[in-house]
Amino acid sequence: MKMENKDVSRRDFLRCMGFGASAAMASMVLDPLESFAEPGRRKKKNGGEAVTNEQNLMTYRVQHGSGERVSLLGYGMMRLPSRDRQIDQELVNQEVDYALAHGVNYFDTAPVYHGGQSEVAVGIALSRHPRESYKVATKMSNFDKRDWSVERSKKMYEESFQKLKVDYIDYYLLHSVAGSMDEFENRFIKNGMLDFLLEERKAGRIRHLGFSHHGDVRVFDHLLAMNDKVKWDFVQIQMNYLDWRHGKTSGNTDAEYLYDKLDKMGIQCVVMEPLRGGRLANLPDESAKLLRERRPDDSIASWAFRWVGSHPNVLTALSGMTTMEVLEENVHTFSPLDTCTAEENGLLERVADSVAGFPTVPCTACAYCMPCPFGVDIPGNFAY
Repeated sequence: MKMENKDVSRRDFLRCMGFGASAAMASMVLDPLESFAEPGRRKKKNGGEAVTNEQNLMTYRVQHGSGERVSLLGYGMMRLPSRDRQIDQELVNQEVDYALAHGVNYFDTAPVYHGGQSEVAVGIALSRHPRESYKVATKMSNFDKRDWSVERSKKMYEESFQKLKVDYIDYYLLHSVAGSMDEFENRFIKNGMLDFLLEERKAGRIRHLGFSHHGDVRVFDHLLAMNDKVKWDFVQIQMNYLDWRHGKTSGNTDAEYLYDKLDKMGIQCVVMEPLRGGRLANLPDESAKLLRERRPDDSIASWAFRWVGSHPNVLTALSGMTTMEVLEENVHTFSPLDTCTAEENGLLERVADSVAGFPTVPCTACAYCMPCPFGVDIPGNFAY
């Protein structure tokens, strides 16, 4: 069988992780002006405020620039349910319907997801609902050098509108800003694409403009140095309690550095990989036991989501919810969110230290390296 040839040199392991670094968040709690549930009769849950509305107890954050409310749980559409390598549109529709009914309103996709079909499936599912009921995020995924021309980059941008069936995009990102400075210059500056996207934001076709960061922190710092001109509305970063505690020493993703710098600049974060490619949902038995003893009714994954959501500068945390079971579980975790206590943060530090000692390949199963021209299941082998 002839395999599709893909240019993945910039993306093979851009999401390689490190592990974060600090106990600074030990007593972090949500700012009540930044997070709230839908109006309704209130009751107590675990010492916090909740609402009795059975359909929507979701926790929301306020986007600083527009004042709009964004669900703290975001739906990542990179790993959609499939059958025979084709997206199962009926199941996608059912899951999107459930998510919207339970307060999830942020849906993240990209032109490169599912071989270019994610945007199509997302557009079909979301267009069945009122436009004001959801926020859609997509990206300029011009990784291939052939797409660096202004003509091809603009074509990719326009096709996103057609596939998503929208006349404006709520959150638009420069996708996977990571490699060398030369690559960034060629993808977005020399071809005039950043200036074009700024004009599109001014015209209202883009409501919020940001970028997703993978890899070289120097590129991250360079983009933030452009903030006086660009005025980034948000930035998407990889962040979880493993990257936070050990990223500084591992030389990979220093989540604490990324978050703190954005926080100081007043730029909100969209978080990807809160479970670190599923690793934090499948902890070694000894670590999992510690968490189950503390909260026996909670899933192991919920700890990672609660930790991320306890940071007030996080606008939304993305989860790739392939199955209805995972979607329901995650909605429960955020409806409403119970923030981590100081004791629980300390416990997660111990878990992070323990897990960091296991010599594993830092793969998040993003599948950017797939399909392999030799038919190898690369993420599957790393997981094994």
